[in-house]
Amino acid sequence: KKKISDILEKSTPKAGVPADLQNLLSQYFSENRSVIEKEELKLSDSCFLPANDLTHSFSSYLKEICPKWAKLRKNHKEKKSVVMLVICSSALRSLELIKSMTAFKGDCRVLKLFAKHIKIKEQMNMLEKGVFHIGVGTPGRVKALVEQDGLCLNSTKYMILDWNWRDQKLRRMMDIPEVLYKHLYLLYSLFSLLLILVPRSWSVRFYFC
Repeated sequence: KKKISDILEKSTPKAGVPADLQNLLSQYFSENRSVIEKEELKLSDSCFLPANDLTHSFSSYLKEICPKWAKLRKNHKEKKSVVMLVICSSALRSLELIKSMTAFKGDCRVLKLFAKHIKIKEQMNMLEKGVFHIGVGTPGRVKALVEQDGLCLNSTKYMILDWNWRDQKLRRMMDIPEVLYKHLYLLYSLFSLLLILVPRSWSVRFYFC
């Protein structure tokens, strides 16, 4: 049986594309959703903008996909929400991404949205009392915050998926079963919520970094 490391050594790294996420959603929910629900889950190409072609740093990639960030940051006044939501596989990876976006974020406020050493009540209190522009964390904690009404997604304009990064075992976020489940559940919740808030119009855009 071939190991993923053996396959990767002989292949050129390939950046994630919208079809990867579209196929995952379709496959995962195909058995327990009605025909109508499956149709509603389909993400149109307009929900995606260019993925990282593996030549960018995280900050340079964010600058390219969000050229009007300064204006968005300035206009964001809502508590319990973020303009940009970055989803990755672990707390350690979240910290790496926060450090690597320094050149992009400027003086905007970034909130850590993962479970390691941080209680969910603390994050809910911070979101309720202050205004944050970027949230960086794991699907499990973001999902829990949304379910407990600690994080509102109606102001979220960008969802960044840390799709291309691999851990020490060379696994991507979508190769880890538990992370994959929570991530897809989060996407389903987000999509359903936005369909209710803004019928037939989805303002969130997905990006693959």
